[in-house]
Amino acid sequence: MPFSVTKEFSFAAAHALTKYHGKCENMHGHNYRLCVTVTGPLTGDDLVIDFVELKTIIQEKIIQQLDHTNLNDRFPNPTCELIAQWIFQQLATRLPVTSVQLFETDTSSVTYHE
Repeated sequence: MPFSVTKEFSFAAAHALTKYHGKCENMHGHNYRLCVTVTGPLTGDDLVIDFVELKTIIQEKIIQQLDHTNLNDRFPNPTCELIAQWIFQQLATRLPVTSVQLFETDTSSVTYHE
């Protein structure tokens, strides 16, 4: 049976929702929390993946790209849903990612999985 490993990250970014009518259509920021889960069998070292390797890949592919940026420069309508989907797709090229959970606030999150 495969194991799942989850690593948590945070980044700060600004955005304005372009298809939304309300206060979120104005530029504002969030301190996002990102949880990435990868699933697989144990390796010869009895690990699914080394936490250091997992951190390095996510920092390079996601955090360095999004932290302290205007998300509207990357996404036409940067909803939490579309950002989570993009993160999943970016990581799926390098990792056996099974889900991405993105928190926009302490109590509001989106989970994307395929």
